[in-house]
Amino acid sequence: MAAKVLVGTASWTDPGFIADWYPKQVPASRRLQWYACHFNMVELNSSFYAIPRQQSVQKWCRETPPGFVFDVKLHKLLSRHSTDIKLLPPELRRKAKAIGDKVELTPAIEKAVAKRFLQEIEPFRENEKLGALLLQLSPSFRPRTHQLGELDHLFELLEDYPVAVELRNVDWVSEAHLSDTTKYFRKHKLTFVSVDAPEASHFMIMPGTDVVTNPQLAYLRLHGRNARGYIRGRTVAERFDYEYSNQELHQIANRVSNLAEESSEIHVVYNNNASNYAPKAAEHFKEIVAEEHNELNLGPQMESEEARELDFNEGNNKSRRVHAGVR
Repeated sequence: MAAKVLVGTASWTDPGFIADWYPKQVPASRRLQWYACHFNMVELNSSFYAIPRQQSVQKWCRETPPGFVFDVKLHKLLSRHSTDIKLLPPELRRKAKAIGDKVELTPAIEKAVAKRFLQEIEPFRENEKLGALLLQLSPSFRPRTHQLGELDHLFELLEDYPVAVELRNVDWVSEAHLSDTTKYFRKHKLTFVSVDAPEASHFMIMPGTDVVTNPQLAYLRLHGRNARGYIRGRTVAERFDYEYSNQELHQIANRVSNLAEESSEIHVVYNNNASNYAPKAAEHFKEIVAEEHNELNLGPQMESEEARELDFNEGNNKSRRVHAGVR
């Protein structure tokens, strides 16, 4: 059976998408619906900064068709990033210990945040639209000062959920640590997130290590290959300002095919979020897979080209109609 490949971007609300990809006639309230005409998955990025509200999650479920999947980025506190206390809901702030304006990560606040997070995203699971929880660790979480075992408590709290982990410090995949890293991931049934990133010697830049640690799910995040921007950029658009070439997208398709030899499902997420580079690359990648890789199944496709003609002018049957396939 062909491995299923879900393709999308990291967020559907990046400023570059709004400026250069979405048609001007599409109101903000309909962008997710328009996005879902093109892709069958997306990463929820805003959940890294604030625990989403259940009402919003329910709304996103209603706005997307059956088969659409959300991978949900875990809150930055759970990812071992320095976290302002104001990024927690008010009732959790009262439970948290603070060092200045930063939250002190304790087992108690970790449990409280994880519990609240899972409660709020439950509609994704109820509607069969939850893909994986994405734990994007801080670059400061490194073997010299930390052990992967420090995450045991968190993974116990998330044991009923598929979890993909993106390491952000190159030392975890060095010759000295790669074996132990993969053993830990396999023991805890975690998905190792492979990346496509610049080729440069910097502790934050991970190499293209393709290791499948969970036969149910492999994960590939594509950050672009702009080394200067990745290291020095201050904004998302600066860090991931890169337009993949046709040749590079063919290389990526081959990587995904190799991952599919050991995993039944692969999530491919374009994070080169400057201008419209990510959705353009994702759409071209899908075309390459469809034409050249019959060993891969692109999963549920949203609606046919004819059925994608949606009325995006709010509240008027005589409003202008915009074809979702035209930019």
